[in-house]
Order: sequence, then C-alpha cells, then structure tokens
Amino acid sequence: MANYNDDFVDISSTEDVDKAYGKDNRRPQPKKKKNKGLGRRIFVLVLSLIMLLVGSGLLYYYNILDSMNFKDLEPSPVTATTNVSETTTYSIASGGATLLSSDNVLNILLFGQDSPATEQDHGRSDTTILLSIDNVNKKLKLTSFQRDTYVSIPGHGDNKINSAFTFGGERLSIDTIETNFGIKVDKYATVDFSSFRQVIEALGGVDIELNLEEIKYINAQIDVNDQTDVTSFLTYDETKEKQMVHLDGYQALWYARDRGEESLGGNPEYSFSGDDWDRTSRQRNLIETIVKSLREKASLTELVAIANRIGPMITTNLKKGDITFLVSNMMTYINYDMEEMSIPTQDRWAYGTTPDGQSVISITDWDGVRTDVAKFIYEDSVSGGSSKSSSTTAPTTAGVQ
Repeated sequence: MANYNDDFVDISSTEDVDKAYGKDNRRPQPKKKKNKGLGRRIFVLVLSLIMLLVGSGLLYYYNILDSMNFKDLEPSPVTATTNVSETTTYSIASGGATLLSSDNVLNILLFGQDSPATEQDHGRSDTTILLSIDNVNKKLKLTSFQRDTYVSIPGHGDNKINSAFTFGGERLSIDTIETNFGIKVDKYATVDFSSFRQVIEALGGVDIELNLEEIKYINAQIDVNDQTDVTSFLTYDETKEKQMVHLDGYQALWYARDRGEESLGGNPEYSFSGDDWDRTSRQRNLIETIVKSLREKASLTELVAIANRIGPMITTNLKKGDITFLVSNMMTYINYDMEEMSIPTQDRWAYGTTPDGQSVISITDWDGVRTDVAKFIYEDSVSGGSSKSSSTTAPTTAGVQ
C-alpha cells in the first residue's frame, strides 16, 4: 500500500504555532477589563471546540479512506494517447495506436468478481462495466462489456473478454479494454459478490420495479440454494406483470446475475428465458436505481456514512486525493442524467464458436464498435469513424500491450 502521510496537514505543529503566534509576532495589547477578557476566553473556547470537531471530522474521513483496499497497478507502455478537446477526429483504422481520453471525462472500470482474489488466483470477472463521469455533458454513462465477447488479450491470444481478469486481474483487463476498444481507462474499482451483498445491505436494500418472471427467478434461486435462513422469498401479485419490490443483498445479487435458466436446479418448473444481454441490462438498471435513490434521499453526511461501511469491501487504485474530489462533488454527480450502452452494439456482432467448441460473441465490425464507444463517451467532441467496415479482427497494436 502506498504511503499517504503527505496527504495530511499537521495543524498541531508547535513550531508553526510559535511562528504564527510567538511573542515576536504579537502586538502589544492594552489592558482589558475583566468582563471583556472573559468574553474573549469564551470566544477562544468556542473556536477551539469548533476546530476540535472539524479536526475529528477530518480524521474520521481519512479513516474511511484508509479502510479501502488501495492497490496500484503496474504501468503499461501506451503507444499514443489523444486528449479529446473541443473536436477530435477519431481515426479508427485497423491497427491504429490511439487511446482517447479527456480531462473532462473520468473513466472508471468496475469489476464484479465471482470470488475473492488470492495471490495464486485472480478469480473471474462476472461483470465489467465502464463508468464514465462526463462533466461536459453532465452525464453518468454506463458501458457494459458482454463477458463472452471474443477479443485479443495482450500476451494471451484470442479469448473471451472475462478471461483477461482470470489471467492477469485488473491490470490485464484494463489493457484488454484499451487494446480492443481504444478508450483510456483512468481508474478501476473491484467488489466480489459476497461483498456486493454487504454493499446492498449498507444501502438499506434497494426498491426496484421487476417483472413477474424476474421475481420468480429470484425466489427460485433462493429455493434451490436453500437460502431461506439468510433471506426470504419475495411476495408478489400474480395479476401484475410489473411491480415494485424491496431487495436485500441476496435478492439483489440474484437479480444482477439473472440471465435466464432452463430447469434451474434440475426442476423443469424453474425455467426462465434470458441471456447475457438481459443480465448486463439488469446490472445497469440496478446501478441506475441505486443512484436515483441516493439522489432523492441521501445527504452528503449519509453518503460519507455509506462510504464508511462499504470502503473495506472495495479494491481500487483511486487514491485519497481522487476520492476526496469525488466525494466533494458527489451531490453534483448523482444529479447528472444517466445513459447506458452495451458492447458490442447492435448489428455489429454474431454468435460464433472457438476451435475448442466454446460459444462466443464475435464482433463483425470492429471499426464500427470503436466508433460507437467513442461517440457514446465523448459525444460531439469526437468526429469521424466508420459506420460500417470489413474489419473483423481486433487490432494487436492499438492501445496497451
């Protein structure tokens, strides 16, 4: 863990106090009447109490930051990075070596890990979502990457995109996103599924509108996995196709992982339609619902309290200065409009099969997909690109190797 002592300002330094308030710096003071001296002492006492409270608040805040799991990543060589300004022409030639970035857009890659990582095993990334905080257009943007998307993984050949996390954790996953899609990833944050449940509990659960099949799927998973001792079945009205329900951590996790299932647990009555596109849509919907809830209900004090509870469950390379900036602007960000996108985009992919028989999502128009991602994140700041291309292979020279 990095040493963050430089982030603290020592306001108790006697040397600095002596410099500011020592005898040589004090003006000669005329004698005061006793009652005025008392008033001054009361004022100093009140001021001291205020300083004590502020100091305690700062210590409390820094304790929150210290509770998070900071993990810096080894830097990778980048061939070229283009800073998006007012208008940047995006050349999306195959094999291009440009990553798009912007001082006004922060890209944070969010990983949902199916098991805690160890020194020997990075686990698998069941969820990969790019959160873009766009301060130009005042938007929060969520870009989901389908986990079965067939991509080029630096140093490991072609494979499913979520394999990058298994091979090399967050570093290799970021390299893979940058290499294939040409977007600079600024930071990352990872939470494993057991911690995800606790995050939802820390938020007090989530109120969300689900359709009848989604509710039944959650109940089926609770039944099949014998979880009635830790959670409960959702109650619902059979006559209503959609209805509001309150999800606890276990229920929310089943919702986020729902991509349908045939004969769940071997029970033919537990058969549900769906695919990975539906699942990533549910994950984005869950995030949007949580943000909207915080927008309507949470104060800055409550946000800090929530951060205190979920901090230990998150691994990130966001440093204290980064988090301080984000927290100080949180009440602004949660009022931004939210937009979402799923990658690969429509009509630019097809189902395929690998040589060893795995079913994958094969991108048929790489230039078009990169254009879609670039324009979704940077909007009018990016021009050019291809609407349709014969390029069917991910470049091996773009971005980070």
